Amino acid sequence: MNHDAGLPRVVVFSLGGTIASTNTAGETAGGVTPRLGARDLVEAVPQLQKVAELETVSFRQVASSDLTLQDIVALAAQITGCFEAGASGAVVTQGTDTIEETSFALDLLVRDHRPVVVTGAMRNPTLAGPDGPANLLAAVQVAAGPEAAGLGTLVVLNDEIHAARFVRKTHTSSPATFHSPTVGRLGWMTEGRPRIAFRAPTLEGIPTGVNEQEVPPVALLTSALGDDSRLIAQVETLGYAGLVIEALGGGHVPSHVVPVLADLASRLPVVLASRTGSGEILRETYSFPGSERDLLSRPLIPAGFLDGPKARILLSLLLAAGANLDRVRTAFEQINTSITAPIVSGAHPTAGATAY
Repeated sequence: MNHDAGLPRVVVFSLGGTIASTNTAGETAGGVTPRLGARDLVEAVPQLQKVAELETVSFRQVASSDLTLQDIVALAAQITGCFEAGASGAVVTQGTDTIEETSFALDLLVRDHRPVVVTGAMRNPTLAGPDGPANLLAAVQVAAGPEAAGLGTLVVLNDEIHAARFVRKTHTSSPATFHSPTVGRLGWMTEGRPRIAFRAPTLEGIPTGVNEQEVPPVALLTSALGDDSRLIAQVETLGYAGLVIEALGGGHVPSHVVPVLADLASRLPVVLASRTGSGEILRETYSFPGSERDLLSRPLIPAGFLDGPKARILLSLLLAAGANLDRVRTAFEQINTSITAPIVSGAHPTAGATAY
């Protein structure tokens, strides 16, 4: 790629997804599949040569539904190695279906002040107006500049900048699918420049020492009207190491489900999240059977602001790092406390962080 000593060095990792999907030569019908690598994506955007000295790594070439947490642990290790070798930032391109999960995993695993930016596309390169090139350009501009330093992993699409810990995919096909319902976007792009409106605090309670070969399975179940407890009762039998239950509203389940959840939580970590996708789990408002007060009076662990998929990522990585029940509970409390911590100008993003 370009080798301009005056430009920051950014490594672009491609994982596949819509941004890398196309037909084979000569095809006129049928769906697209991931076929383009990192070099192909970068070479399709000549404006990038003026932004950064680029290195490309074709890390995976799959639909994002086929990515695993083990893949992301391995990717985080490679990104960390690139930072140790002097890279200024990293960009990850992938399918959008799991960006909200993979980006949060990277937010937890890459402990460096230099930015990691995840992007993708909603319109593949065979369509009129594909958004991949613009998203890749914006992602590199964010990763190459000083504005994003210390913000953790970011998601950049549609000229918007989101914190990985808050962002969600909210529409099946719209280019404006990514939103952060609880807090809003961190910033936006204007004329190729990142504009940061506010800075999210450094996360505490992060897992360390994660082995990509040993990520225990964690179940994710969603409560619904008239739900029963049969699936919950099978979680341990099926070999899961923990459960995240997406409860109704502020943290409620049918009353007859409570004994089964409490019994499971006496042996495995059970995390209580909300299926609404924004806001926090309540702690003190309701006291009816199956309410948040009822559930949290038992061994369930509140997810706080984390939604179900993100709570599952955190719990999985904590278990992969060998955390016991007490450490899991402490980590969730610390991560939720850290988002209200004051920002100290110039503080190193890992200063004072507690890891498990």
